[in-house]
Amino acid sequence: MPTFRFSARMNGLLLAAAAATLPLVASAHGTATHEAKIDDSVMREQQDWGVAGLRREAVRTITIRMDDRMRFTPERIEVREGETVRLVARNDGTTLHELVLGTRKTLVEHAELMKKFPDMEHDAPWMAHVPPGGTVEIVWTFNRPGPFEFACLIAGHFDAGMVGTIDVKPAARAQRAKNHAKAG
Repeated sequence: MPTFRFSARMNGLLLAAAAATLPLVASAHGTATHEAKIDDSVMREQQDWGVAGLRREAVRTITIRMDDRMRFTPERIEVREGETVRLVARNDGTTLHELVLGTRKTLVEHAELMKKFPDMEHDAPWMAHVPPGGTVEIVWTFNRPGPFEFACLIAGHFDAGMVGTIDVKPAARAQRAKNHAKAG
């Protein structure tokens, strides 16, 4: 009899733990409509195109729509260096799409990898699967100026032109310093 109680108690604890973590698993893999990852759980590792941002620091929201014509709307966005933006990816299509931030080089490399492993899951803060009819957020701090891109890297989508441009304009101070150095 004590063994039964122990097992029932353990089973209850395991079920409770599994139920508590289920929303986190769905959120991490971007397979459901959800908000941005909780600020404390975001991996804040510097990338060439910026770093994961904190939702509370986002200064604006940009909605990027995607569809089965393999296009993003808008196809080009402009931000300022240092700006934290909440990118809301909305899938108006009937097939799975994704939003991945990066440089041209990293996106091309990852697109090739996706052809080899089409069921690859994403849990990096700059990548999100967006199910048909769903929305997913990426909060990102663009702390480096330059041209960057966003793309859908699902096999065939990138090759079909599902790519957009992010133009990160230098911060005003940095731009004035560059102009002063050129003039002086």
